[in-house]
Amino acid sequence: MKIHHYSELIYRQAEKYGQRTELLHRDDKTGRWLKVSWTEFAEKVRLTSQALVEYGIESQENIGIYSQNMPQCLYTDFGAFGVRAVEVSMYATSSPEQIKYIVNDSQIRLLFAGEQQQYNNAFKVQKGGDTPLKHIVIYDNSVVKYPDDTTSIYFDEFIRLGDNAPAESIALIRRNEAQNDDTAMIIYTSGTTGESKGVVIKHANMLEAMRIHDLRLTFMNDRDLSMCFLPLSHIFEKAWTCYCLHCGIRIAINQNPKEIQKTLKEVRPTLMCNVPRFWEKVYMGVNAKITQAPRFFQKIFNASVRTGRRYILDYKRKGLRAPALLAIKFHLYDKILFSLLRKIVGIDRGRAFPVAGAPLSDKMAETLLSLHIPIIYGYGLSETTATVCCFTTTNYEIGSLGTLMPGVEVRIDPANSEILVKGKTIMSGYYNKPAETAAEFTEDGFFRTGDAGRLEGDTLFFLERIKDLFKTSNGKYIAPQAIEASLTGNAFIEQCVAIGDNRKFVSALIVPNFDLLEKHAQAKGIKFADYSELIGQEEIVKFYKSIIEDCQKDFASFEKIKRFTLLAEPLSMTTGELTDTLKLRRSVISRRYETAIGEMYRE
Repeated sequence: MKIHHYSELIYRQAEKYGQRTELLHRDDKTGRWLKVSWTEFAEKVRLTSQALVEYGIESQENIGIYSQNMPQCLYTDFGAFGVRAVEVSMYATSSPEQIKYIVNDSQIRLLFAGEQQQYNNAFKVQKGGDTPLKHIVIYDNSVVKYPDDTTSIYFDEFIRLGDNAPAESIALIRRNEAQNDDTAMIIYTSGTTGESKGVVIKHANMLEAMRIHDLRLTFMNDRDLSMCFLPLSHIFEKAWTCYCLHCGIRIAINQNPKEIQKTLKEVRPTLMCNVPRFWEKVYMGVNAKITQAPRFFQKIFNASVRTGRRYILDYKRKGLRAPALLAIKFHLYDKILFSLLRKIVGIDRGRAFPVAGAPLSDKMAETLLSLHIPIIYGYGLSETTATVCCFTTTNYEIGSLGTLMPGVEVRIDPANSEILVKGKTIMSGYYNKPAETAAEFTEDGFFRTGDAGRLEGDTLFFLERIKDLFKTSNGKYIAPQAIEASLTGNAFIEQCVAIGDNRKFVSALIVPNFDLLEKHAQAKGIKFADYSELIGQEEIVKFYKSIIEDCQKDFASFEKIKRFTLLAEPLSMTTGELTDTLKLRRSVISRRYETAIGEMYRE
């Protein structure tokens, strides 16, 4: 479908599909999935646009969305696009301090809040003063407002305010005046290496992203159903959801991330984008069940994975016809065993599962593909409007980030192997940060990704995150992400942080998978009162030492973990150790575990 400006999308699809269901969202009280048609979607977008006009929101003014995934987020997105306003998304888990920073940086007067926690935090920011925030619109009608709150309003009330002729006229005029060079949204980076920056995405960037994905993802159609699970404040989910809307694909919105195991089985989507961590947990769950199964079943399972690996990776991946006996064995395993595993997870109807946002280990990619789980691994950043490259349906290379997207140009900086990207999907810059913007671009307009890689033809390979690299006191450069990925691929390791900058050797902080570890300890007759006592047991420490040795057998000596500390508590967003996208905040972790780290380097 050809559109001239992104604000037209929902209206054009409503003309095409009418009463056909487009959005599904779960009523937690009844457990029923409620339906929203294209016609209703377009009407909510229209009313949101007019209400923004009624509230005095000007062209190219920034508005904030601070919410978990809800249909109202999409109404607000496209309602803002329709009156040339700029949408600024914030993670539902963000603290009041983080919200205040974004509100001040992007001068937000009007903020949309999801549930009680987001409203409470937003009102705290507003009441504290020293911000431009004047009004809060609340999505969830069950939110209880503070007694002294005289300015907040519920979303259902908000959209009714715009249902008048003057607001309708102004909204139509704005939509007709819309330009592709208008800013559509500002996505704030996670701030792992410093202050969070607002990535400016224009309507032209989004239109180009839709165009190049049409050329790459030719197998998708409007009979598909996508699960919206990652936060819509994440560029990966934002761009993917927008692309699904562009294709007329139905979208089921998962509101509570903790409910995903339940909602996946209820929805059984054909599509879902996700980060590697999700698939690592799926793998760990499957692995835990297999290790507890009878030995003969374990042998059958291992044989099936070997068969899947040969069939998928040696033949299907290369577009080759497999030998008849191999094909029969694979389809038998797929029908009896793999389909059962996929059904247990809720992905038995899956046709494509894009994976990006962090490195995916080769072992994990091979295992998922061998189980006939159709992952599409890719690479992109907020600054590139998501996808730079991804796997194609055939002839993709394990170990790579995939093939460059059409219209995206990549070159490798010979000085430090940095991946440089150019194209119509690249951001115009960081909001209100001209110096930082200039520093991120080469003289001839290539964006500096901060990632090192190599390019073979049009296939891109990831080497390391340049800003994450640390240098040992012996002068050796280490890529911690590669070390961490090798360990978290093991079912008994939940999280891992490699340490070593300006140190004599590499060490690590490791969070065990306590569900599995408890079962292991019980089988070995190891008694313990709590997790702190469990990880202090000599037999447990030796057990993890052997796991670590096995995981890093392919690393150079100077890259290997020499000492490690087991942690009794997981790293979390609550304590600030993880970003909202589950990336490690190394500086915070180093401060919190300063004593434990010091012990590992004590002579």
